[in-house]
This record gives sequence, structure tokens and C-alpha cells, in this order.
Amino acid sequence: MSERFPGGVISKTPPTVTAPTDGEGGSASGVWSLAEVLGYEKAGAWPKPFLPRSLYAWGDSGGGKLGDGTTVHRSSPVQIGSADEWSSIASTGHVIAVKRNGTLWTWGSNNNGQLGLGDLINRSSPVQVGALTNWSQVSAGDDHSLAIKTDSTLWSWGINNNFQLGTGNTIRRSSPVQVSGSDWISCSAGQSHSGGVKTDGKLYMWGGNGLGQLGVNSTADKSTPTAVGALTNWSKVYLGRENSSAIKTDGTLWTWGSNTRGQIGDNTVVRPSSPVQIGALTNWSKTSIGFNNILALKTDNTLWGWGSPNAGTFTISGYRSSPVQIGVLTDWADVETSPSAASRQHVLAIKTNGTLWAWGNNQRGQLGNGSAYDGTYSSPAQVGSITTWTNITVGDRCSLAILK
Repeated sequence: MSERFPGGVISKTPPTVTAPTDGEGGSASGVWSLAEVLGYEKAGAWPKPFLPRSLYAWGDSGGGKLGDGTTVHRSSPVQIGSADEWSSIASTGHVIAVKRNGTLWTWGSNNNGQLGLGDLINRSSPVQVGALTNWSQVSAGDDHSLAIKTDSTLWSWGINNNFQLGTGNTIRRSSPVQVSGSDWISCSAGQSHSGGVKTDGKLYMWGGNGLGQLGVNSTADKSTPTAVGALTNWSKVYLGRENSSAIKTDGTLWTWGSNTRGQIGDNTVVRPSSPVQIGALTNWSKTSIGFNNILALKTDNTLWGWGSPNAGTFTISGYRSSPVQIGVLTDWADVETSPSAASRQHVLAIKTNGTLWAWGNNQRGQLGNGSAYDGTYSSPAQVGSITTWTNITVGDRCSLAILK
């Protein structure tokens, strides 16, 4: 805007504001009146300070994957380092994490270069990958890793025997290499396959496909990203050991791949090599794939499971070939289950009140209850009494979570 005055024009820049994301951050510039500030605060749009975000880990520390500088198993959460700026994490036998400043960090097993550090040496403490500050999203496969930068480019590294890096060959990479395209919005790494969604809403898959887990209507491996059909309404993709699942923008849930224990969820044991819709509901929000089973959340904060209830992960008994609600609670906000073998699978979950819960196998103290080697728990048990847990990941007999 501008105002005229004798002899010319004065240009004025109007005040601007960027709202906080998830209750933190944001920015404001210009000159604001008290009434304007109060109005934005009431609407939740006025900037708020970033809260500290500490990282905790517990359970099996094989390969150093807990990140506390040792290979000692922990049966209670221990803080990893002193930094309070962790943003996102992913794990299996190794861990990938992004800090709020956009730097990328890895630790744990590195037998196939999955840490991205240019070598095959295990790390028991977080080590920064390069010096870039534009990493935003990560996913950990069995021995490979995927990550997206803020410029929407996708990068991969680690084992590549089944084309899971998407580079068109089977060359193992111990440093990040770019996957074709520059418009990725999400990614997921499975045991030997990978997938991602682009900004145009198309779903792409690549890697091992012996059980149809790529969803491309065949069982042939794909060495580069291959579109799953022609639809443009995919939103999120989640991969596991031999299964894949995805949610569309309309809230419908789709699965494909191995179905030996009914883990597809369509009330059959037929193995589909193309996406199959699970029921007709449109309120699915997330899935997590374990060993021959799937856990899922709905937008009403209910928790569901199907397939094989390994180590009490469903809190029910017997195989289920269609979704069954786990308990009667409607306050689940997040869930992650492990890729571990059936006898040692476990689950982490966060409730809407910020409390952390765990159940399943506790062979290495991965439930965080102070005990280890004490069998399995088929009912959720709260981990401590803290109410500010915000991000979780579950690896092979280990657990990690961010606290704010």
C-alpha cells in the first residue's frame, strides 16, 4: 500500500505473519497493534517458540542402534546426546533422523552402507551425513535408506540387490544418490522394496517384487520408480517386509503383496499384485506393517489390526483376515509396529494426551518398562508418566521416541 504526501509517495509494507506448524514456529514482520496480535493469538496463528525436542531410545542395542555410544541393551528410555532439536526419526537395524535445522544423522548397523557415511562401519552414536541442511523426511528399510529434501528430491543408499534404491542397477551405495524426479512428497522403505508419492498424486514403487508387493500387477522386480496404475489421488504409502499399503486422499485404504496370514485385510488369503481396497470406509489415517500383520489408525482415533497377532500385538488371538478393533478406546494418535520376526514383534503407540504405550515382545527391554527377557505383553502398558511424547519409531527389538 502507499500514502501520498506533499512532494511524493511513501510506500509501506503491510505486516505479515506465518502461522506456527503443529503449535510451534512461525514468523511475523512489520508493525503490529496489540489488538491485531491478540486476534492472531486467539486464532492460533501468532508465532510460538520452538519447544525442546529430546530423543530417547531403549531395547536392543546391537550394532549400536540405540545411539547412546554403547552396545548395551536398555530396558528403560535413555536420552541420546544432549541436543534438544530432533524433528523426525526412522529405524530398523539402523536409525535415520533429521534435526530441526535440516541436518541428517544416522547410526547403528552399517554392513551395507545404509548409514550413508561412505563406509561400512557401524556407529553407536549419531553421525551427521554430509553438511547439508535441507533434509526433511526419512524412512528406514532393512538395509537401505530413503530421504526427501526440502526441494522435493528423493535420495537413497544402502543395499541394492533387489533394485530397492531405484537407480536402475544393483550397485550398493554407501552415500546418498538421487532417485529420478524432483517432486516427491512422501517415501517409504520396506524390506527389499521402496515406494513414494509425488506432488501429482501418483504412487510409484520399485525394488523386489516376488510376492507382488510393488502393486504393478506383476511379480517382476522394477529397477526404477514405476507408476502404480494411473490414478492421481494417492496420499501416503507404507511398506513392510513383504507387504505394502497406501491411503488415498479420500481416506480409503488399499493393500497388496503377501497374504499368507490374511494381512491384506480383504477377508481372503489370495495374494494380490495390485492394490485392493479394504472395505468401503473413508476414515483411515495411517498404517504400520509388521511381520505378517498390519496395524492402522482411523481419523476417529481408533486402532485396528489384522493378519497374524504375533507376540500379542493385536491383544486378540488367532489370525484375522479383516480389520478388528484393538480395544475400545478412541484416543490413539500414532502407532508403529516392528519388522521383527513373529516371536519378537512389539508395538509403540501415542495417545491424544501425549502418553506413550507399548506392548508385545520384551526380549530386549524394548517395551521400556524397566524389565527385559520377561516374555510378552498382550495389553498396552504405559511407558512412564510423561505426557509430551510426539514422534515414535520401532526397529528390530528397539524403540525410539522424541519428547518435547
